[in-house]
Amino acid sequence: MADPSATAGTPAVAEITLAVSRDVVAARQAVARLLKERGLSAMRVTRFATAVSEIARNAIVHGGGGWISIYLDPGNEYLRVECRDAGPGIEDVTLAMTEGYTTAGGLGRGLGGAKRLSHAFEIRSAPGKGTTVSMSVKL
Repeated sequence: MADPSATAGTPAVAEITLAVSRDVVAARQAVARLLKERGLSAMRVTRFATAVSEIARNAIVHGGGGWISIYLDPGNEYLRVECRDAGPGIEDVTLAMTEGYTTAGGLGRGLGGAKRLSHAFEIRSAPGKGTTVSMSVKL
């Protein structure tokens, strides 16, 4: 089985700047289109596109904007999305992943939900350093 994070050196198939809510829609649509082209079921497309929407929205709301890059691994077994922002970072990633935890008055299901909807999921963050979320779906 290929490593879903093995896209180092692979050019992105799409890159989207995240600044306003319509950019979240653009990211979701780009991911959905790529997954549909590869024959994934409507349910799997919707699940992963929803995860991407949540992470993109978080980059705008909590990180002040950011970027999404979409990659296909060299073996075309996984589609990987990397979302980066240069915001304040997450002080306690474990706490942020806890179901029901929120800093913005929402339901607190975003990060955990995105993780559940992904094959692989990783957050790298530090206070003052921004946040990078990498997630993938098996094709």
